[in-house]
Amino acid sequence: MTCATAPAGSQPAHGEHLLRALLADHARPLIAYVERILRDRHTAEDIVQETLIRAWHHADRLCADEGSMRGWLLTVARNLAIDRIRSAYARHESVGAEHQGVRQNDHADTTAASVDAMALLRHLSHEHREVLVHTYLQDKTVHETARILGVPAGTVKSRQHYALRQLRNRVRARAAVESPGHAEAA
Repeated sequence: MTCATAPAGSQPAHGEHLLRALLADHARPLIAYVERILRDRHTAEDIVQETLIRAWHHADRLCADEGSMRGWLLTVARNLAIDRIRSAYARHESVGAEHQGVRQNDHADTTAASVDAMALLRHLSHEHREVLVHTYLQDKTVHETARILGVPAGTVKSRQHYALRQLRNRVRARAAVESPGHAEAA
């Protein structure tokens, strides 16, 4: 695309035509280029959008220069991608982590699950809760738990079975109440 293809006339019409032409001519190669740098399609799209906006803001300079518009766009996109990587590094994050087999943990989900688990455990008897705490939260074996609690291993297994069954029933009941089909029937 050259600036000569942009219609003469009002500035807004010229800017809109320029932006459409930039998108049509350069968006796909820019996204591919930035995606290779970042390994993240969505972030690459954000970077290209910012690159095209900057090109639109500097249209007068781009059209006046005798250089390659694509070269300018690639340079701006590369610099923005590097800035994104550097800022992520400074925040101890990883750009494109989901594509590299590394997932950023969301602590809100973990906290919500923990609160739900505690609420469910409160509904169990002391004996059942105690067995689950030892076997699941403290990673003790059935025999270790039996020794700690001073009960036979069979009792630990039985309490564990009935505690888990009670938890499953509570979770199913809660899911039934919260399901969209239940709300429509009411």
